[in-house]
Amino acid sequence: MTTKHTKSVTIQDLFDAGSHFGHPSRRWNPKMTKYIFTKRNGSHIIDLSKTLEKLEEALAFMEDVISKGGKCLFVGTKKHAQLIIRSNAEKSGSFYINQRWLGGLMTNFKTIEKRLDRLVELEESFAKGEVISQTKRESQKLDAERGRLNKFFSGIKEMKALPTVLFVVDIHREQIAVAEAKKLGIPVVGMVDTNSNPDEIDFPIPSNDDGLRSIQIITDLITDSIISGQEISRKRQEDQMAEEAELEKLEQEARNKAQAEASKRQSKKEETKAEVKEEPKAEVKEEPKAEVKEEPKAEVKEEPKAEVKEEPKAEVKEEPKAEVKSKAKPKAKKSTATKKKEDLSETEK
Repeated sequence: MTTKHTKSVTIQDLFDAGSHFGHPSRRWNPKMTKYIFTKRNGSHIIDLSKTLEKLEEALAFMEDVISKGGKCLFVGTKKHAQLIIRSNAEKSGSFYINQRWLGGLMTNFKTIEKRLDRLVELEESFAKGEVISQTKRESQKLDAERGRLNKFFSGIKEMKALPTVLFVVDIHREQIAVAEAKKLGIPVVGMVDTNSNPDEIDFPIPSNDDGLRSIQIITDLITDSIISGQEISRKRQEDQMAEEAELEKLEQEARNKAQAEASKRQSKKEETKAEVKEEPKAEVKEEPKAEVKEEPKAEVKEEPKAEVKEEPKAEVKEEPKAEVKSKAKPKAKKSTATKKKEDLSETEK
């Protein structure tokens, strides 16, 4: 998506806008060496090829953050940057600070939020003509308070939470804003001149931050990337809503189908219940009674008695007696044999 923005801007456009002019060589930051092309007439010249490269990265990042529902805060308090910051922020529906940056505006946002509520309250009361004041002097004080709050907070009076990303013109001048964003972990995109430290922010754009046309061209590109990110976010939300509507439709159809099947099953159950009430009366009275009275009694009375009385008695009475008699007979035989021997011995004598 970044190519859409950078196609319309070339190195020649940046050159014509004076984005290559840096500060005098005596007022430079050594960390900007990699972005300096040369030195001419006691001033540094910025390498616009690197400016274009860093600008593409910044635009891509800005578009990505805004497409995910983020909000940008424009910060530029220089006199010749104030109108540019205000017009571009209002064009893209973003927040802006174009007057003095109040310390703690982000790190102490809860206190600032109370002042914003006070500003909204005063503006509503003045608009409706409901200003409660006993004297003319009191009404003048309230009007002065409204003007003072409006001067510093007019660009953020609708800001209910901290911004997602900051765009800063001249990070050297807006050191407090950059420090607060760094402390809170908010990414910063900014215009960096030769007297600034590019390592202090996440996406530096090396360019002339004092020239009116240079500020205008880069701020316009940032605004275009924000607007395109908002369009992507809107389309994404529409697609998501369409998908949810389609899913809801499918779920509703599934529910209707399940209800129809449930009603069919219920009707079948009612039909079977009606059949059970009419037919099964004869079956319940005739068959179960015949089974209970005839079969179980025959089994209990006949079979167990025959087994208990006949078999055990035959085993106990017959076998042991036969064994006893067989043992007694050998004793009788032995006694007759001895008697014969005794008779023979007596005859021999």
